[in-house]
Amino acid sequence: MSIRYLLIALGCLFPCLALVAQEFPIQNLDEVVVSDTRLRRYADGHKVLELKDSTIQRNGVFMTSLLRFNSNIYFKENGLGMVSSPAFRGTNASHTAVVWNGININSQLNGQVDFNTVNPLNYSSVAIRSGGGSVQFGTGAIGGTVHLNNDLKFEKHFEHQVVSGYGSFDTRSVNYSNSFGTGKWSSSFGVNYNSSDNDYVFLETDERNTNGEFEHVNFNFNAGYLLKDDQVLRLYHQSFIGDRNLSGTLVAPGRSRYEDDQHRTQLEWSKLGNKATHSVKAAHLYDAFKYFENKDSDFFSEGRVTTLLARYALDVELSDAFRLNSFLEYNNFMSNGSNFGAPNRNDFAVTALLKHKVTEKLRYNVSARQDFSSDFSSPVVFSVDGSYDFGKAYKLLMNASRNFRLPTFNDLYWQPGGNLDLRPEQSYQLDLGHQLTWNTFTARLNTYYIATEDMIRWLPNLTGIWSPVNVDDVQIYGAEVEIGYQQSFGKKHEIDFRANYAYTVSEDRATSEQLIYVPFHSGNASVAYRFGNFGTFYQHLYNGAVRIIGGELEGFQVANAGVTYALKTSGKFQYRLGLTVNNVFNTYYENIAFRPMPNRNIQTQLVLNF
Repeated sequence: MSIRYLLIALGCLFPCLALVAQEFPIQNLDEVVVSDTRLRRYADGHKVLELKDSTIQRNGVFMTSLLRFNSNIYFKENGLGMVSSPAFRGTNASHTAVVWNGININSQLNGQVDFNTVNPLNYSSVAIRSGGGSVQFGTGAIGGTVHLNNDLKFEKHFEHQVVSGYGSFDTRSVNYSNSFGTGKWSSSFGVNYNSSDNDYVFLETDERNTNGEFEHVNFNFNAGYLLKDDQVLRLYHQSFIGDRNLSGTLVAPGRSRYEDDQHRTQLEWSKLGNKATHSVKAAHLYDAFKYFENKDSDFFSEGRVTTLLARYALDVELSDAFRLNSFLEYNNFMSNGSNFGAPNRNDFAVTALLKHKVTEKLRYNVSARQDFSSDFSSPVVFSVDGSYDFGKAYKLLMNASRNFRLPTFNDLYWQPGGNLDLRPEQSYQLDLGHQLTWNTFTARLNTYYIATEDMIRWLPNLTGIWSPVNVDDVQIYGAEVEIGYQQSFGKKHEIDFRANYAYTVSEDRATSEQLIYVPFHSGNASVAYRFGNFGTFYQHLYNGAVRIIGGELEGFQVANAGVTYALKTSGKFQYRLGLTVNNVFNTYYENIAFRPMPNRNIQTQLVLNF
């Protein structure tokens, strides 16, 4: 029996498994309900890095800054607050899937998420899962996945937080959030406002960053209600409204403007048992933009896409050794735009993940997925991952997978430049990881190899128009090193050190040339020290030289430093003041050719918890 028919058979078995699961005894709801259990339960052979509150607050209001200084992801950024796209393990932006509370939210228009539209303060945690994940998270999950999680606390509490900041270039931010919980109800609410004149000086020139103003508003609401002891209803919502001018370059002044309008809502019902969990999820995603070539003109191009998602999932413990997670998912994509018409697409997916706990030390997962698309014939994708504990200090991890990416609406229909002859990308990869833990010291080493067929890249054609093409064959290989050390000395002293390094080769086999904007060497390091109510931190980033069309862009090093002071208070109120100096050494650097990044600048922060 082929894998395709095996998956269909598993889908047909769902109702039978559901009937069996009803006979299992009920388990009480945990005090904290996590939003993405697959990340925690079915990732034994993957490197997963989770960033918590202290790290998130240290890096401001842009997800780009948080991940640039705390992970191995390389970012291409068109200036502060402008469009920002990731390059994860030598892949391009559409190969990094962003997973919001369990669902893939990459745009169906361009296949990616602009990380400068994501405010990390909106989430309980941010996690980075390295390696292919198309089986669990669908199209585009090739380099890795970034997970934005809103966990719900059902224990009794009512907490508020205000984070406000002001800094150079008239940069302002105000963030309010609260979290509420009882025995049956849990909710969290947040609203963020960020704006900046963004008129920093271009070092080594007499010019300023003109036309770089931006203004962002984020709203998020998450809630859960315990219908019965074994049933919970959850709602997640997030809205983003952005209005920003687009900065010019050293050779061309900017005059354009871009508006974002994003709304995401998902509703999930779950029935929890000691042996099985059923869940039904429905989601509505809306993503729209307006682009003004001349910000002072009333003429603009626009586009929008609406996604409707429905998913049924069953997670069942078959025995002490085996666990099965399987789900059916349907997506309907409807779009309309000035430059790409009104294409629609329907996708249906059948997925099964089997976890086997061989012994206390050895565990592995086997999974497969089949997508059925109205536009393309999708390949069967699979994944095998596992880990083995050699004592308490050393763990060996391995994962291998086949992954895919479907062409987006922009790839196919954008005028001028769209290419209706594009083929879906296919990718095979192997990842070997080593994890060492000794007291409070951790070290990770991962080596990987990715072979991609028909990679889609936008390149200028003979007429000078940028158009997507299938590159025949791309191979990517490299190594990643991650080191961490955290230690407390008494009740007043604490030190936290983190460092990441990546060596990446990403080359077109036909030319043996490194792909553009992929550095061979990159790394970052940070150290934070707390003494009583005082705290200080230092971050350092290194990006090696990258190849660009017609030449090479020099590598750079940039550093940030900051201090914090927690005011002594009585009762529930807690205050913390912070001062951060970005680009401490006033370094001139370009992340994208001809687009200088900000000079030395200062940001202040006030955090109030009550």
